[in-house]
Amino acid sequence: MREFLNPAMRRWLGVAFAVIVADHLTKFWVSSTLDYQEAIPVLPFFSLVRVHNTGAAFSFLADAGGWQRWFFIAVGIVATVVIVRLLRRHGHEPHLALPLALVLGGALGNVIDRVALGHVVDFLYFHYRTFSWPAFNVADSAITVGAALLIWDSVRGKRTAAGQS
Repeated sequence: MREFLNPAMRRWLGVAFAVIVADHLTKFWVSSTLDYQEAIPVLPFFSLVRVHNTGAAFSFLADAGGWQRWFFIAVGIVATVVIVRLLRRHGHEPHLALPLALVLGGALGNVIDRVALGHVVDFLYFHYRTFSWPAFNVADSAITVGAALLIWDSVRGKRTAAGQS
C-alpha cells in the first residue's frame, strides 16, 4: 500500500484521474447538450456530434451482439492492473510514467462508460470533403497520445542505446 502513498505514484494517479474527470465532464456536457447523432459544425473540418460506440476504436466489433461490452470492460480492467503495476515500478521515470498515466486515465474513462451506459460517448468529429475520421473522445485522445509517447520513447531509447555503443 505504501507504493500508492509515495509522491510519484500520487502524481501519476492524479494525471489519470484528471483525464477521467476531463473525459466525463466533456461527455456529460455533450450528452446534456446534443441529441443522439445531432451534430454542431464548429469549423469547416470539425464538428461536435453525439454518437454511441459499443465497439472499440473505429467501432471495431460494434455490431457483435453485446458480448463485446463485457470483453472491453475486461480488457480495460486487465490494462488497469498492468499499468498500475508498471507505474509502481517506473513511477520515478516521467518519460514512461506520464504516457502510462494517460493510457490508464483514458482506459478507465471508457470502462466507466461501458459499465454505466453500455457504450462509449464519442463527440469529436473531424472531416473534410469526402474524408471523415470516426468520432472519438477525450479518453481516446489520452490513450492515443500515451501510446504514441510510449512508442516514441521506445524508438528514442533504442536510438540512444545504439548511439552509445
